[in-house]
Amino acid sequence: MAAPAEPGHSPGFKKPPALLRLKRKRPVRRSDPAAAAEAAAAPAPRGSAAARRRNPFSSLDNAPRRAAAAPQPPTAAPAGGDPSAVPFWQFLEPACEEKPPGRAEPAESSDILALSQDLHSPLAAPKAPSSPRQEFPADWSIKTRVLFMSSQPFTWAEHLKGQEEAQGVAQHCRAAEASLPRSVQEPRLCTELRCAFQQSLLYWLHPSLPWLPLFPRLGADRSMAGKACPWAQDEALQQVLMSDWSVSFTSLYQLLRARLCPYFYVCSAQFSVLFRAAGLAGSAEPTAAIAPTTRGLRHAMRSEGIEFSLPLLEESGARKQKNSEESLETETAEGLRAGSSVEDTGEPAPSDDDDDDGNFSWLEEMGVQGKVKKPDTISIQLRKEKHEVQVDHRPESLVLVRGSHTFRLLNFLISCRSLVAVAGPQAGLPPTLLSPVPFRGGTLQTLKARTASGRARVPGGFEDVFSLEVLGPVLPHALHALTLLLGPAQRGSFRALLSPHEPSAAFNTRPGPPQLIPCVRPPQEDGQQELPACGLHPRTLEQLRQCPTLGKSSLRLLEMKDYSYTWKA
Repeated sequence: MAAPAEPGHSPGFKKPPALLRLKRKRPVRRSDPAAAAEAAAAPAPRGSAAARRRNPFSSLDNAPRRAAAAPQPPTAAPAGGDPSAVPFWQFLEPACEEKPPGRAEPAESSDILALSQDLHSPLAAPKAPSSPRQEFPADWSIKTRVLFMSSQPFTWAEHLKGQEEAQGVAQHCRAAEASLPRSVQEPRLCTELRCAFQQSLLYWLHPSLPWLPLFPRLGADRSMAGKACPWAQDEALQQVLMSDWSVSFTSLYQLLRARLCPYFYVCSAQFSVLFRAAGLAGSAEPTAAIAPTTRGLRHAMRSEGIEFSLPLLEESGARKQKNSEESLETETAEGLRAGSSVEDTGEPAPSDDDDDDGNFSWLEEMGVQGKVKKPDTISIQLRKEKHEVQVDHRPESLVLVRGSHTFRLLNFLISCRSLVAVAGPQAGLPPTLLSPVPFRGGTLQTLKARTASGRARVPGGFEDVFSLEVLGPVLPHALHALTLLLGPAQRGSFRALLSPHEPSAAFNTRPGPPQLIPCVRPPQEDGQQELPACGLHPRTLEQLRQCPTLGKSSLRLLEMKDYSYTWKA
């Protein structure tokens, strides 16, 4: 029997056994049947509902979720009592809490299985041209990863012998081309194929710092964080590195002008530059493409007397002008047909930049010249260049330099302070030079290649799939050289997934309007005379000499079937 209540004290406050029991049992797992039964058999606290009420004003999205909690049935009305005694939100609780749980994140294995299923299903066929081609378009973007897949094994690319590696290095340094038959019966026993594979994996790099990832440089601060950088606080060491880099950069440019180097890349923490020799990409003179750029960089180039163009902006402006002219002609024709006056249709619309020249005489006419604050010169200039500023750090900011101005660009880059980062993990580190041919101060590097095998789901079941993965800065000539080897080795059937370095995709822009590009003569006439010893295979050179057709995109999927290519950009 409960003790009599003392005046001024609450017996429920001094001895609340039922409430304490509920609090003790709350951390116990609900999955335990004994604990659940004991908690259910405990008497309810005095003056409160049997079950804990949910706040009716809380949102289901931000309410804490209980993964292991079992759904509780709605509270029934007291026996013999009025149903209105139960709070009204108890009747709404089942409808609200029957919301399905959040979707779980897919596992990595399911992603891989889905990817292989998409690749081998008919729905994943690439958006190919109207008919398969014997050659795919040139892609000037740098690939960070290329995954080749085929139904034939890649055992010929595994465990190269020392003699085969040495022969491949010698062929690369001597610019010797490998001649292979259309189909290789036993690829694993073909020494020429294995030597040519080693030759296609080689490229030249400067500077060479094995403990640092020197490509890509754009957005690479996270991968370089925490690495040893002894030059970051040593200005004398920075000057030595920059002096050595300038010698290598100048050596590459001299090789390019002598047509002994087809192209090379300069990759900095802010932008990338692609230098191409005369005769490549449909241009009869040397060209240099820079992407992405900023208004400050373009202004600095203009101040140094470097003439350049913005091909993507000019192409967009020409397209808009053509569309406006067509719409104007349509409106004029409709006006003539309706008998209306069209005298004012040919007048250009008033431009927002008409009053940007600093002429505010109209304020004097209105008599409010002293009451209105005039914009300063900088604001006027920024308004004039608002369209140019909007494309900063975007593919549309691609800058193209031609002819002798590429030499001015060389001197500008050597003395440009923004070329080297002044803070962060890349502080004091010169840009990365990538080249397909040797140059002064360059280091010979090899792309990483590994093979794998597995089973992939197809509409009819499963099939064996073999893959060859190539990692590293895969240059345009290396991609084409690998496809030349995989054609005969895989019996004319393979598929490639390409992962491009996105900022370099803008290098696929056409150098200028089609009517301004000089006609490129067939390669069999004088292609070898233009680039006599550039170190590239004749078929690779023929591909790189064509005008780019991919625009600001790059190849994503490349497939060969019956020795014919289809692709998707």
